Amino acid sequence: MEKIKLGILGMGTVASGLINIIGFNNSKIEKILNKELTVNKVLVKSIGKKRDVNLPQEVYTTDAYEVINDKDVQILVELMGGINPAYEYIKAALNNKKHVVTANKALIATHGEELEQLAVENKVKLMYEASVAGGIPIINTMNDSLAANEINEIIGIINGTTNYILTQMSDYGLEYDQAVKEAQNLGFAEADPSSDVEGDDAVFKLAILSTIAFGQRIKVNDIPKEGITKISKEDINYAKELGYNIKLLASALRKDNEIELRVHPAFVPASHPLSTVKNEYNAVFLRGNAVGELMLYGKGAGSLPTGSAVLGDIITIAKNANNLVAEKSNENKYIIANRAFKQYYIRFEVVDEPGVLANIANIFGKNNISLASVVQRQKNGNKIAPLVFITHEVERKNIDAALEEIKKYENVTQIASIILVENFK
Repeated sequence: MEKIKLGILGMGTVASGLINIIGFNNSKIEKILNKELTVNKVLVKSIGKKRDVNLPQEVYTTDAYEVINDKDVQILVELMGGINPAYEYIKAALNNKKHVVTANKALIATHGEELEQLAVENKVKLMYEASVAGGIPIINTMNDSLAANEINEIIGIINGTTNYILTQMSDYGLEYDQAVKEAQNLGFAEADPSSDVEGDDAVFKLAILSTIAFGQRIKVNDIPKEGITKISKEDINYAKELGYNIKLLASALRKDNEIELRVHPAFVPASHPLSTVKNEYNAVFLRGNAVGELMLYGKGAGSLPTGSAVLGDIITIAKNANNLVAEKSNENKYIIANRAFKQYYIRFEVVDEPGVLANIANIFGKNNISLASVVQRQKNGNKIAPLVFITHEVERKNIDAALEEIKKYENVTQIASIILVENFK
């Protein structure tokens, strides 16, 4: 039986999952391909380290170019993570006319255009399904199954760490710091969770998805971001009271010749499917001009789910290596506007005196902001009270202008929270 030989850079969690799936699904893979997948070389930091995979010791090397330059390797699988040195390794592999599969979201979001063009020039394929949403086949679904659609909107929960943290705060009443610590203890969050909780991870993934959806290269710096570090139990409780759950959303909307992009915490209606996505699970909601609305849901990370996505790309290449054509994205078809025309939840801490609500409402009115609802609370024995507004839809610049004026009002002690409200029209 013909063999498809793999070279793998890295032998961490995802690579281990890939090797184990190939092992226990070997007969099915061979039936699909009429070929055998074998591992020829694997880059590791330490050859003698004990690993939970069944590979012969001679496949391991500490020299990346022993994998990249191996004439028998047909598909290079990059599972190291990080931009450097993975960027240089993938370039070298493509120039060696090897197909490349990667799960590296930061690399694809930052250098994807250059690498895809290099793949075109060398008549090989660069695939990266596992870079977004783990085991959910979102990229291949958009490229293949939805190829006949114009995708007009993407809204996703695409970071499992933040979704786990927010679930613990919402369902079990944990404070933010407690929820982060629990996520770290369970392995859902890194020792330094900043890439997740500050929104960077979701930005990388949204850049990839929106580039595919809109046929225009979306850069990481095109996407405004806000993480979840400022979300409090008070915000969680107000969301529930008003009929919402708080989620970290990655959103991209195309309308006429403009694109709106954002990673942000949001009030999501409790009745919407995205609101029910809990813990480490991911979901991506799409709106196409033919298919309408659909949502893909599943585990967004982990050894086997992500390994499954990597293997799916390998199988696609092995089945169609002679027919795969990479395409370069069109440029500058749309203006990136980022007006953030949304409803907003705004929570103030104010001096509990007559006229405070009226004065703040008057400032909103002067800035063409109309109010959908107001929640006012009294705190027994305390002169400081919370005051919560939800606005009607308005551009963020109007909100910012009003808040600059409100900051000067002596009876407002704190602008505690500003969170977008999604209503999925």
